[in-house]
Amino acid sequence: MQYHFSPKSAYHIAQLSDCHLLAAFDDRYQQIQPAAHLAAIVDTLIAEQPDAVLLTGDVTQDHSTASYQLLAQLLAPLSCPVFCLPGNHDDIAQLEVLCQQAPFRPERSLQLARWQLLLLDTKGPTPAGVFPPAQQQWLAEQCRQSTAQALWLFCHHHPRPLNCFIDKHGQLDQTGLWQAIAAQPRIRGIAHGHAHYAYQRREHDIDIVGCPASSVQFLPTPDWQTVNGGPQWCDWFFSATGAVRWQFRQLDLTAKT
Repeated sequence: MQYHFSPKSAYHIAQLSDCHLLAAFDDRYQQIQPAAHLAAIVDTLIAEQPDAVLLTGDVTQDHSTASYQLLAQLLAPLSCPVFCLPGNHDDIAQLEVLCQQAPFRPERSLQLARWQLLLLDTKGPTPAGVFPPAQQQWLAEQCRQSTAQALWLFCHHHPRPLNCFIDKHGQLDQTGLWQAIAAQPRIRGIAHGHAHYAYQRREHDIDIVGCPASSVQFLPTPDWQTVNGGPQWCDWFFSATGAVRWQFRQLDLTAKT
């Protein structure tokens, strides 16, 4: 299935990742309230009115039905479509049910004027990422059918090592993924979540962008360390001319107290 956006000169997509919601709004994850962080971001998005919101995995921490219901409640005020990718913490069945109710959508291929955004499912049986034959075939078929000038990939797991603790849960099928990317010259970049760490780099003419977490950030250290940097996400701007830019965003909740 493919979602077609109305033609316009530029599109604003808000990427949120690693919300790690629990069953109740006041529940805590790594000493913060992830639901409060997400609610603050949603308030900002309501005012800014992006064309879509993209959730790149780990939307909940405990896989509970209540946590997915809380996510639906928090994002219900949005007037734009919301697209979801599973992370290693997510329950596929719960996520599929969620994507059947507005504003959530089930599509994994998004058409924006001359751009096509392809949402890869990298969830595997362990916390690490996978790129199995079914996903390889899906990506190749989407690229064959696409009439877009440029393509951009989104997924949960980081596609290249970050030289820190999270690499033990990185993409296991890196060779296959990068061979697939190399075979499609129109692919301009790949963005992900999972690492709870905002960064950007360029390899082999491909931009790699890590989206910060809406919950807590991970430090790029050999051992697992977290820091409360406030609610964070990444704004994307795709132009009908084929240009793209992104901006890491951060809210200061202490300023509201």
